[in-house]
Formats: sequence, C-alpha cells, structure tokens
Amino acid sequence: MTRFFNTLSGKVEDFKPLRDGEVGMYTCGPTVYDYAHIGNFRAFIFEDLLRRFLETVGFRVRHVMNLTDVDDKTIAGAAREGKDLEEFTNHYTEAFRQDLRTLNILPPNHPKEQPRATLEIPAMLDLIGTLVKNKIAYEKDGSVYYRISRFPGYGKLSKKKLEENITGTRVDLDEYEKEQASDFALWKKSKEGEPAWDSPWGKGRPGWHIECSAMSMKYLGQTFDIHAGGEDLIFPHHENEIAQSEAASGKPFVRYWLHCKFLLVNGEKMAKSKNNFYTLRDLLEKGHDPMAIRYELISTHYRMPLNFTLEGLSEASEIIKKLDDCYFQCLSIFNYMRKSKTHEKIKDAKAAANRLKQLWQNMIDSLSDDLNVSKALAALFEAVTEINAAMAGKRLSQEDAETVLMFFKNVDRLFGFDIASDADIPDVIFSDLTSRNTIRQDAEFKKNRDLQQRSDRLREAIHEKGWLIKDGRPGEVSTLKRKKRAWD
Repeated sequence: MTRFFNTLSGKVEDFKPLRDGEVGMYTCGPTVYDYAHIGNFRAFIFEDLLRRFLETVGFRVRHVMNLTDVDDKTIAGAAREGKDLEEFTNHYTEAFRQDLRTLNILPPNHPKEQPRATLEIPAMLDLIGTLVKNKIAYEKDGSVYYRISRFPGYGKLSKKKLEENITGTRVDLDEYEKEQASDFALWKKSKEGEPAWDSPWGKGRPGWHIECSAMSMKYLGQTFDIHAGGEDLIFPHHENEIAQSEAASGKPFVRYWLHCKFLLVNGEKMAKSKNNFYTLRDLLEKGHDPMAIRYELISTHYRMPLNFTLEGLSEASEIIKKLDDCYFQCLSIFNYMRKSKTHEKIKDAKAAANRLKQLWQNMIDSLSDDLNVSKALAALFEAVTEINAAMAGKRLSQEDAETVLMFFKNVDRLFGFDIASDADIPDVIFSDLTSRNTIRQDAEFKKNRDLQQRSDRLREAIHEKGWLIKDGRPGEVSTLKRKKRAWD
C-alpha cells in the first residue's frame, strides 16, 4: 500500500486514486521571468521522483505542469528589457525546458504541450464568470475580486486561523504578505503599456491564482488526485486555488496535496545578497555534474529541509561516479563474455539475482512509505556493494551480469540518475575492448613490443570515441569508463 502525507489532512494517508491504475497530477511550473534556481529544482525533482515512482509501480500518470507567462514579474521583466511579453517569456521557457533535460526530469505529458497562461485566457474567463454569477466574486473599477468571506473553508490547507483576519480589503498584487486574508484579484484592469485581453469587465489580464485553477481543472477535471509543489506555495497560492475551484464547482478540488520543504544553502535562506544564490547554470559553469546536482537535491526526504552545500555536492559527485563505475565494469564484463563466447557456470548464480530482486523490492517498499528516499538509497548502495564484491570475486556469470544491467536500468527509471542510458555504446568500442583484453591476456604481452603498441592504439581509439579504459590485473578484464558527463 502506498502512503503519502497529505497537507490537507495533516497526516499520512493510504493513496487511492479516483480511477484504478491512473493518476491525475498537477504541479505548479515556473514563472518564466528568469533562470530557475536550485530551490525551484528541489521541488521539480521531488515531483519527478513522485511521478517516476508512481509509474514504476504501474500507474499511468497524467502530469500537467503549467507555465506562468503573464504576471507582475514577467510584465516587469519584459518592460525592463524593452521586449514584448511573448519574446521575453519564450527565452526563459526554452531555458527551463533545457534545464529539465539536463537534470533528466521527465517532461509533463498531459496535454502534449505545457499549458501557458496566455493561451488559456478563455478558460480563466469562464471560471471567473461562474464565480461572479455565484456572487463569490465581484467587479470593482474594471477588476474582479474573490470575496473570501463567502468561502467558509478558507484556510483549511494552510491551517491558518484566518476567520478573524478576513479584512475585506482588496489585494492587487499577485503575491502578498503571508498573514493577509484579503479579497484577491481574479482579473486585473489593464494599465497603460501592459498586455491586455478583452473580458466582460473590460480589458485586463488574469491574476496569478486563477491561472492554475483554470488550467488544472481544464486538463484534469474538477476533482483530481495530486497537486504538488514547494511549501512556499501553500499560502496564499494553493489556498486561493482551493477557494476558487471549489466555490465554482461545488466539488472537492484535490484529494492529496504534497509539499516539499525549503532549500537552504550553507544553513541559510538562499539570497543574492548573501552570495549563496545558485541557478542550475551557475553550478554547471563551475563544472559540476548535473547528475550529482540531481542526487543532492533528491537525497533528503521531501518533508525535511535540505541544506545544500558545495561540499555535499562534491560527495554526491563521488556517489554518482561509484554508480557509474559499477555499471560500466559490469557492462564491460558482460560484453567481453558475449564477444569471446565465455560461458562460465558460477556456483549459486541464482542467489545473486534473488538478492538483487529483494533489494529492488526494498527500494519500492521504502518509497511506498511517503517517498522515504533515504531508505531506498540505502538499499541501492547495499546492492552496489554486493555487485562489486561479486565482480571482484569473479562470481558474476554472463547471466548474472545481464541481471545487474537490467537492475541499473530499473534504477534509472526510478531515480533518473542516467547511469544506464549509455548501454547503446557503439558496438565497435566493445569489439576494440575485447581485442584489447585478448592482447592483455597474452602470456607474451610484456615481452612483445608489437602487442603493447597494438594495445595502446586500441586504447587511443576507444579514448577518441569518448571513453576511458581501466586496466585489470593480469588475467582480468579491462573495464570501460565514460569521460565526464556532458550536458546541453
């Protein structure tokens, strides 16, 4: 049984989707006014792990992630750079999609393209019109506001006691002070020089909160399974989403709300003024492996604060290298056996396969318990230790090696560490590697200069194709290692 902590109920609950075998999941995408920072990616990678886990255990996940391309920040950014809104946001939209690919984050799969706020205005106008008709919203001087006092459940997600703090004053900013409980803008009257759309209340643009309500319900229905994001979105954004959506439909909006904790850098809140603010691109420019960044951001339980440090990132890099080395050593052994038609029968070969199967199940069981990633990774490391011991003790048959390779493919599918993605290395590399192993095992190798030179030429040929060779001891298989991982 899979269990998640539901922010709405404040407790861990059994997960039961509305439809058997299918999960509707909405995650708040970025506001595309700048490059996303590692705090943003802490949330996006948590959501990616959630989706990968659900798909691994057999669910079909309909994942919607929006792009906020019209709000106070995007309008201000476009004006500052002297660009129209679409040109300005297109640049950061493409940058965000490149960053997703770099960190091996699965792209949203429903609908085919990420919904952009500027292309979903009709759905927002329909939703606002329903709220006005139900007298939950009202027009004032060309803007439309949500009347919080008409929604008795306001505050049920954030657990804030707002009944005595509902002022009736109006807030026009898309983001506002955390303790305010004021009527917020659904539609904002256009200002001179700002982008605007026609509406029954005059030219204007949507407020930030109505965007997510309209897009999530359009693509997932009035009630859906999971809404996830960072804890900074709980109030007011997600609280306002609930109020808008449920007042319009009369139905529960989301069944399970999952939120990840803040990311700290060196124990402090990330801020440019503290010189501890990093975008993904900042870290890549410093030479850090994107999979080490992914590991560092995924390795702490999502409901625990994550303290990001460059020292921790270096340790994560070593862990990724160990996973890489284990995989490619096994891959080298498997291909050597396949090419040289070696078919050794290893005693207790099935025991190793059964142990991997058990450890894989431990990983799934751990993630089934509210995504307990620490326990899941501990099971992964135990598996790597056992695989390395089997290879060092020459207890790995060709069949065992194939089982290990499949294990790593499943690990990639679950964690997205990109370890086994290079299994389709050009076959010529393994042909060269097998030839090199044959040369190295020749009894006359050390006495034969021609053999040494031929071996060195093979090493260089493999090196030029983007791979490194680690020599085994006499009589052992040389193993393949990839050079530093590349990114976009």
